[in-house]
Amino acid sequence: MPLGSDYASQACSMARALEVVGERWTLLILRDCFYGVRRFTDLHRHLGVPKAVLAARLDALTEAGVLRREEPGPARVEYVLTARGADLWPVLHALYGWGERHTTAVPRRRIFRHVGCDAELDGAGRCPVCATAPGPGEVEVHPGPGLAGEPEPTEPVGRALLAPQRLLEPLT
Repeated sequence: MPLGSDYASQACSMARALEVVGERWTLLILRDCFYGVRRFTDLHRHLGVPKAVLAARLDALTEAGVLRREEPGPARVEYVLTARGADLWPVLHALYGWGERHTTAVPRRRIFRHVGCDAELDGAGRCPVCATAPGPGEVEVHPGPGLAGEPEPTEPVGRALLAPQRLLEPLT
């Protein structure tokens, strides 16, 4: 029996959340939005997602209030995380950490640091120096040791992420 496409019969907050973010490409799009990627072309190049899928996911995230569509100039569209979208940071950080611990044999590819203390966040997204869980605007992503020896990225987002980047700040 095929899996249904929604969770309408589920009276559960997790099921409702999965309606919005429960698709593989959606979480990767959100990850890149936290990294500061805002333009459709940059998301497409970095993720390798089919254009039709990317357009559908961006529309769904915009409709759900997770992203906001902005037009900063003629023929230029950007997608920016809303406060609702920024609230997903602990979820993405937790998934990232789980993946690092359980799905890969290489050292960490990305390290998240609290800007105010310059300390690496722990697995729960907390700063060990000030004992807070900084919001995404107070976090910087750094290349980790798992990137050493990998081929130089050819697309702009991959190249930009070879340097520290404060989350939510426009990347390109």
